[in-house]
Amino acid sequence: MTKTVLYARVSTADQTVDHQKTAAEAKGYVFDEVVTDDGVSGSVSLKDRPQGKRLLDLLRRGDTLVVRWVDRLGRDYNDVTDTIRDFMRRGVIIKTIINDMEFDGSRTDPMGMALRDAMMTFMAGMAQAQLEATKDAQRIGIAHAQTKEPEKFLGRKPTFDGDQLVEVMRLLGLGTSNSEIARKTGLVRQTIIRIKADPAKAAQQVASWEQAEELRKSPKKRRG
Repeated sequence: MTKTVLYARVSTADQTVDHQKTAAEAKGYVFDEVVTDDGVSGSVSLKDRPQGKRLLDLLRRGDTLVVRWVDRLGRDYNDVTDTIRDFMRRGVIIKTIINDMEFDGSRTDPMGMALRDAMMTFMAGMAQAQLEATKDAQRIGIAHAQTKEPEKFLGRKPTFDGDQLVEVMRLLGLGTSNSEIARKTGLVRQTIIRIKADPAKAAQQVASWEQAEELRKSPKKRRG
């Protein structure tokens, strides 16, 4: 009998497990089990986390693993992709709460496998970009990230957000024309061309701006 498992890594800066569970249930998920690594840094590989080890032993072929996003599954680009590939080799289906992505290890059709692998690589790259953006913001300082003029250190704000970027990459993977993607996403054709030419740069831009805006929304700590 197959099962659906929610995995959450929670650190002091992340969302709560309850928040992630509620967000997933709002999309129709029903869980047989919830596995949590509480207070574990994202710099630790899944296999080295206390509950990550348990998760690897728990899931079997046909089971579904639900995570907030692929960055929950590893410490960087290579670690995330290795972890996802390991689960797919076992026949585990991975689904993300954010962007509703699916990585199905049971697929055997060449086109489906190619699209799945392309999206896996891209999403892991997005996770890495977010990590780098966070490090950059920390180096620059929260005060700068909270300024009214983030363009001074981030450059011009991109005309697309993370959801649009993921959709552009999905459609590009399907061979959709630039003009059709522009029509479907509401972006201009030239933007699609720039994303296609350098998706890593596009991911970095989005991640940096999203991180800066999140920091700007955070209440400033009072000095005691």
